[in-house]
Amino acid sequence: MDENHGPAQMGGIYWIPVNEELLTPIQKEHTDCQPYYFALELDYTTLSAEFLVRTLSQVKCTCMGYADKRQREWMMDFVDATLERLGISI
Repeated sequence: MDENHGPAQMGGIYWIPVNEELLTPIQKEHTDCQPYYFALELDYTTLSAEFLVRTLSQVKCTCMGYADKRQREWMMDFVDATLERLGISI
């Protein structure tokens, strides 16, 4: 994760950018809030993914919200591909 997304923020939290083609119409409109991220927390025994699409430039905005189906599937595929690439089986 460090190699692809920089060092972890706040104790093992990585910010995974959401692909632009997956943005909702309101997220596309809010150019000042872009880019958008998923939070992924990694420690020695667990990996936790938050399915809230966030912006790091605002604390609260109408463009932030729970991931839609395409965004959730993309995040799950991202995690699966990362684990597979690292040879980690669950």
